[in-house]
Amino acid sequence: MRRNTSPVRGSTTRQFRSLSTLVCGDPLLELQAIAMNSLANLQLPGVNTWLGVIDWLRDFLARIDSDYDIVFIDTNPSFSMYTQIVLAAADRVVLPVMADDSSRRAIQNAFSLIYGLKLPSKVYEQYTFASKMKVAGRSLPKVHLILKNRLTQYMGSASAYAAVLSGIDTDLIDLVNSYGEHFTFNKVTDGIVEIRDFGTTGVVAFARGTPFDILKTGKLNISGHRVEVNKDYRDLAIKAINSIATKL
Repeated sequence: MRRNTSPVRGSTTRQFRSLSTLVCGDPLLELQAIAMNSLANLQLPGVNTWLGVIDWLRDFLARIDSDYDIVFIDTNPSFSMYTQIVLAAADRVVLPVMADDSSRRAIQNAFSLIYGLKLPSKVYEQYTFASKMKVAGRSLPKVHLILKNRLTQYMGSASAYAAVLSGIDTDLIDLVNSYGEHFTFNKVTDGIVEIRDFGTTGVVAFARGTPFDILKTGKLNISGHRVEVNKDYRDLAIKAINSIATKL
């Protein structure tokens, strides 16, 4: 979450970092999900228990609305109750995908689960997240960005991966043309960022808890092991992150 602040030209990542707050997730979230589902499915007279649970994060953010202007929420790649709680509180969705068929299927599933599109049977409609949100008079978050990650930094867009990524583009074009109200962009090219895999650079940065822009290059010590961070790869990673930030 980033605190309210006037835009400053040339502001550095370090300056913005001092204005940010990190709220950590619970390591036992899956166990809590069981309790969440139980509470949400309770049948109480005159009480929408599902909506009461789904609003947990929304209620929290409402209390700090005047303190922050941007909130980024990272979720697990599942459609558990806690993911629905996040979606109910969010205005925009960023979908990361890999260059494989499973990610292509995941995008299709995401639109079925979030927006109730292309369901295999109408029997499912009344149970969907979208239907419950509609009954509650709530709007759904819009897809704002698709992050396409190449699996390896040594293979460019002209590689075999391009075929799968092209298939993802085709699916997205169909979705934007048919269900444009669920997107913040009208052209797929405006909503896609192609990024390289961060490789060793990313592993080291995450292990050390160090932002890419101040990560040292060369031989570094990680848990007793000497690992080399290539400056060119780090600079490319920073460039990729900047391209995402620009789109956001």
